[in-house]
Amino acid sequence: MTMPVMEPHLDADTLRAWARLIDEGPFSSLCWGERIAFDNPECLTLLGALAAWTDRVRLVTTVVVPQLHDPVMLAKALATADMLSGGRLTVGLGVGGRHEDYRAVGADPATQTMRGMAERVAVMKRIWAGEKVTESVVPVGPPPLQTGGPRLLVGTMGPKTIRSAAAWADGVAGMTLDLDVEKETRLFDVARDAWEQVGRSAPHLATSFWFALGDGDATRRQLHRHLRRYMNWVPAEIVDAMAPSTGWAGTERELLDVLRRFEAIGADEVHLIPTSSNVDQVRRIADAVRDF
Repeated sequence: MTMPVMEPHLDADTLRAWARLIDEGPFSSLCWGERIAFDNPECLTLLGALAAWTDRVRLVTTVVVPQLHDPVMLAKALATADMLSGGRLTVGLGVGGRHEDYRAVGADPATQTMRGMAERVAVMKRIWAGEKVTESVVPVGPPPLQTGGPRLLVGTMGPKTIRSAAAWADGVAGMTLDLDVEKETRLFDVARDAWEQVGRSAPHLATSFWFALGDGDATRRQLHRHLRRYMNWVPAEIVDAMAPSTGWAGTERELLDVLRRFEAIGADEVHLIPTSSNVDQVRRIADAVRDF
């Protein structure tokens, strides 16, 4: 389950309530993403709070953009979070889709490439392995609780990205706009082949989609409102055109049918992305999938 971090008017009480409900189960992971030029909570600050608010669930960034950060500081922050959470951190990484975020922090948009991300991942992995990457007396710490550092997932919607990340990522954090299971099957097959070609064990396979839970047209309108707000860098007429076929809206029983389809193609996880901060949404889904 993804936190409602892209919804308006959030406060600590709402975020804490979501985190604790997710932690109570039956969810395997608690996810949240990063944006800079938006009014969402800063992702690494939130990570510290989530480590304190939860005890069981895995914490998954979907995704952090390493090019927006100094890699040494990012490695230190993530290692600290891994220690504070008891080794429950998984780091989803992506290049990001918005130049405005790069400009907001003074990052070079020319680094918005898989190579730019891989270079920063290499620095972080060296730090997590205890190597010295600066002219310091001792290596940058603390060491992560997980040996070698947190599990890394590559955020992607395409096969080229998957192939380029097979050498360093432990899996895939994908996203489907239209819930096309056949398309996701092909992406998963690309990932399996890419990991096999570089001699690595089978990748962790995850996908995600926006959801609105309920009956009738109100759920689709909820999803449409969210897309208009979140996709504010896309012309409104394009968002309006894609809204009827983007994400999923329906009842609990219909959602279980969708999850079974993704389970059948070998998905290890589906990361559900809410389009409302109403905590009843996560409570209802928890009840529905508890015995899935």
